[in-house]
Amino acid sequence: MKKNIIIISGPTASGKTSTSIRLCRELNKSGNPSAIVNFDSLVFYRELNIGTAKPTNDELSMCEHHLVGIQSAKDPINASDFLKSADELLESLTQDGKIPIFTGGSAFYIRAFVKGMYDSAPVDQSLRNEVQKKFEHEGIHFFRNFLKEHDPKSYETLHENDHYRNLRAYEHFISTNSPISEQREKLDQLSPYDFSINRLDNFNIFHIYLDLEKDEHWKIILDRSTQMVKEGLVEEVRNLLANGFTGEEKPLKSIGYKETIQFINGEFKSTDEYIERMAISTRQLAKSQRTFFKKVTPKNCFHPIHDQDKILKQTLDFIGNN
Repeated sequence: MKKNIIIISGPTASGKTSTSIRLCRELNKSGNPSAIVNFDSLVFYRELNIGTAKPTNDELSMCEHHLVGIQSAKDPINASDFLKSADELLESLTQDGKIPIFTGGSAFYIRAFVKGMYDSAPVDQSLRNEVQKKFEHEGIHFFRNFLKEHDPKSYETLHENDHYRNLRAYEHFISTNSPISEQREKLDQLSPYDFSINRLDNFNIFHIYLDLEKDEHWKIILDRSTQMVKEGLVEEVRNLLANGFTGEEKPLKSIGYKETIQFINGEFKSTDEYIERMAISTRQLAKSQRTFFKKVTPKNCFHPIHDQDKILKQTLDFIGNN
C-alpha cells in the first residue's frame, strides 16, 4: 500500500509557512499524524532568521518541524545534501505513521526530491582545492571560457554569477572528460516538470500550490520587507558581520541579506530606497518561481488566504481515497 506525501509550494511570500502549520495541526487533530519538512534553501541555516521569514519559536512549537536551522550558513547545503536528508526523513516519518508535509519555494530542491538528480561524479578533495585556488586567482572567466569550449550547453544555461554551478561543471568535466550537461539531459528526458513521473514509486503525492494576484502579492511583499526591517534585519546582519561572516558566503548573497549588506555599506540613499530594492528583488524572485511552478503538473492551485478550508477538505479527501 502506497504512503502519502504532501507538498506545499509557491512563490516567496505566498503564505506557505502559515498554511503548512495550519494544515499540519488540523491533520493531527483528525487522526492523521503529520510533520513539516522544510525545503526552503535559506531556512536550513541557524544564523539566518529575520531575512528568511523562518518560522518563529512559537510556530515551531505548534507542530513537528524538520530541516529548520540545522546548519551554519558558513557551510552551505547543496541539493545533494538536501536530497539525502529528505530521503532519510521520508523513510523515518512514514515508518512512524506520519504524513510528511514538504514545504518551501526552492524549485531546484523540490524537483530534486521528486524527480531525482543527475549522477555527478565524486570529486577528489585535492581537485576541489585546486579549483578553488584557480578561481581565487583567475576569477570566473577562466571557467566560463573552459565551458564555452568543452561544455557549451552548460555555458549557455548557467549564469556567470552562479559561481558554484560553473565550478562544479568544470570539476565534472575534468573528472570524467564528459560534459555535465549530458547528465542533465538524461534527467530531463524524464519530463522534468511532470511530477506524476517520479522516483517516488511507493508514495502518493498531493501537491498544494499557493499563489495570488500579482498586485495583491506585491503589497504583501512590500509589507513583509518593511516588517523585516522593523524586526531588526539590519541588526541581524551587523551581528553576523561582527561575528566572523564576510558577506561573501553564498547564503548572504541571497535576497534580503545582499541588499542589507549594501545598505550597511551606504549604497542606498535612504531606508525607503533599501526596502523598495529588497521588495523589487523579492518580486523578481517570485516571478521566476511562478515561471517554474506554472510548468509543473499535476498540482492543486489555491489562494493562500481565501482557500484555507478548501485546502483542508481536499487534503482530507486525498488521504481518505489513498
